[in-house]
Amino acid sequence: MKFLVLIYGNPESRAVWDALSDEQKQEGMAGYARLHEALAERSELLASESLDDPGATKQVLVRDGRPLTTDGPFAEVKEQLAGFYLLDCESMERAVEIVALIPEAPYSVVEVRPVRDLSAYM
Repeated sequence: MKFLVLIYGNPESRAVWDALSDEQKQEGMAGYARLHEALAERSELLASESLDDPGATKQVLVRDGRPLTTDGPFAEVKEQLAGFYLLDCESMERAVEIVALIPEAPYSVVEVRPVRDLSAYM
């Protein structure tokens, strides 16, 4: 089963990151590297990326066949999408176990969503 793990950040979690020393940031990134390696060994990691600042976002609406863009961020919410994992693992329970291993999880809100299988329509 495939699951999308969405990691949300907020001003407080960004402030925690910004307050870390370079060594602490390197240690945190090493934690991500270990997690990626472990998930790759189990063939559970399909993709993972950290997203840039929400202010660099463009919202695209297609109207009359033409794309119209607006600069972001757009949502008037505290939490903003900061990164994601696309996993292929045995169950929702396993996906939740993996979330507990994400170094940023203790400082963030993390959502796990099953990926819909549309292969029957292709």
